[in-house]
Amino acid sequence: MITFILGEAIIICYLLRVLGYKVRAARCYLYSFVGFFFSCITPSATGGQPAQVYYMKKDNIPIPESTLVLMIVTITYKMVLVVLGALILLFRPERVMLYLEPVMFWMYLGLGLNVFCVTFMMTLVFHPKLAKWIMVKGLKLLERLHLLRKKGKRLRRLEASMDDYHATGEFYWKHKPVVIRAFLITVVQRLLLFLVTGLTYLAFGLSGENLMTILCLQGMISLAVDMLPLPGGMGISEKLFLSIFAPIFGSSLLLPAMIISRGISYYSQLTISAVMTVAAHFIIGKKGSNESDSGGTRI
Repeated sequence: MITFILGEAIIICYLLRVLGYKVRAARCYLYSFVGFFFSCITPSATGGQPAQVYYMKKDNIPIPESTLVLMIVTITYKMVLVVLGALILLFRPERVMLYLEPVMFWMYLGLGLNVFCVTFMMTLVFHPKLAKWIMVKGLKLLERLHLLRKKGKRLRRLEASMDDYHATGEFYWKHKPVVIRAFLITVVQRLLLFLVTGLTYLAFGLSGENLMTILCLQGMISLAVDMLPLPGGMGISEKLFLSIFAPIFGSSLLLPAMIISRGISYYSQLTISAVMTVAAHFIIGKKGSNESDSGGTRI
């Protein structure tokens, strides 16, 4: 689980260095812990990226570039689920489909929501002119609805910010191998978290079920709950686990297995990330703007 969190830090560090920022890996670890903490406590994990942008800004990484880096992280993160779900629903492996049968509605819903989300974000990343048009039109609409005061300075600031976003987006468009490498790292990162359930199965001394089947089933649970408006997928994740893994763990071990698997993959993640977020507040929040050697110094 910890390696899963640090996997995102590796991707963030890699993408920032490709952009020319001299960042320490330890700093990226803090960004990652902050992101996972706020993702765990907000519906649909919507709070993670804004919190990361906030701390990266304190490290002198401009908002347009940190936003784009985190969007690519999110795209690859969700794309792994989409690819997994699409492959399973396309090839329909007998054992996996047998266990998924009672919850197929949630699988299709999760796949559809993630496909929509990934398509939308890829449009913003790889068509930055469209992203700028959407942001400017959105600002003008808010001003027309009198939700914001009309200020030319705000519009000019937004347009300048989107120009930086456009330049960074074009950079990634011209360097597709960078995004492909980020995707491959994310595959390993995701599999590590799915492996928690597989190791729980082995820890109980059980046998007879293929470990790959368990990984696929846990991956499909993640796909189903990823976009639902529930903090950390609480409630529905447990319900799906109990429905899918009942034949695998048996009635006597099902609840203990769910508590151990979910306890490690979510509640321990939440606790550790909370502690590291407090650390990030003191390390980055107080000193970030004064530490050019550990924050976002441009090479």
